[in-house]
Amino acid sequence: MGDQSFVGIFSNGVGINYGRIANNLPPPSQVPNLLKSLTINRVKVYDSDPEVLQAFAGTDIELIVGLGNDYLQRISDPQQAQTWIQQNIQPYLSRTKITCINVGNEVLKEDSKSALYEYLLPAMKTMHAALVNLGLNEQVCITTAHSFKILASSSPPSQGVFREDMVRYINPILEFHTQVESPFFINAYPLRIVDPNTNLKYDNMLYAQIDAVYSAIKALGHTDIEVKISETGWPSTGDENEAGATVQNAGMYNRNLMQRMQQGQGTPARPSQPIDIYIFALFNEDMKNGSTSERNFGLYYPNGTLVYNLGVQSYALPRIEYSSSHKNVFSICSLFIWLCGSYSLLKR
Repeated sequence: MGDQSFVGIFSNGVGINYGRIANNLPPPSQVPNLLKSLTINRVKVYDSDPEVLQAFAGTDIELIVGLGNDYLQRISDPQQAQTWIQQNIQPYLSRTKITCINVGNEVLKEDSKSALYEYLLPAMKTMHAALVNLGLNEQVCITTAHSFKILASSSPPSQGVFREDMVRYINPILEFHTQVESPFFINAYPLRIVDPNTNLKYDNMLYAQIDAVYSAIKALGHTDIEVKISETGWPSTGDENEAGATVQNAGMYNRNLMQRMQQGQGTPARPSQPIDIYIFALFNEDMKNGSTSERNFGLYYPNGTLVYNLGVQSYALPRIEYSSSHKNVFSICSLFIWLCGSYSLLKR
């Protein structure tokens, strides 16, 4: 595939989201070798499918396992939480490197209060308590992924604050993160800005949003919680009104993002703290709802061919005949980071 300068950089601060809302993807058993070709050793999935967890057995790839929003009310019961872990996590831990459970996805994001708001923190707490009871809390952490809509302001980054109506939910969640020492995951819309309060210059929008989240957390009295980006990416194809969704832009964004991660760059406000990011996504997913771009965030086509040059050798997947039996039945609701004005990440 030409220049090999990007080989190995995924292992430095970059993981990947492995979504499976498609009917034409390779079986999970073939995915670990594909990830090895990119030297990826950290993966985030959206459920606890046994086939997926077994596929990563013995690979030394770190796995974040998802627990869907529809589980939150049931998992708020301590016995249900422990039973879920005993059935879906514990049997695989001897060979599969599960490091975290992501409890719910973007629960706190609607303009009107959702019934799930009240269940999110109790579910996180009962899941952690179950891990403690089973002696697994040093091995597996608990977190949840938030939409950037929980912020009321992000510009300038030093003035980032959470929405007033969300503070009553977010504050105890932050206290939970402090207590159990788990990361704060965010899916965010970035921006490009010079912060007039700090005079820090942001040459890309993603870093500005990361610092805005840190500012919002600090405004609630917390300075010891790490912010991680659970999804970021750029689509290679879009509808007519999505002019920026091109193969060229997607390749340029991810290559430049990986370069920054290889250099261990921190944000302007935290230059010495490397950023932890999970790229969305491993594959294009043809059954996702929404615009064309939603189905085209993948680094790979389902047949294992790279959508664009990443500077790595492409691992050839065995030929697969697909049928309707491969369809996935779960769904996710994600807000992808579309860095449409991120100049430095789109310039060579």
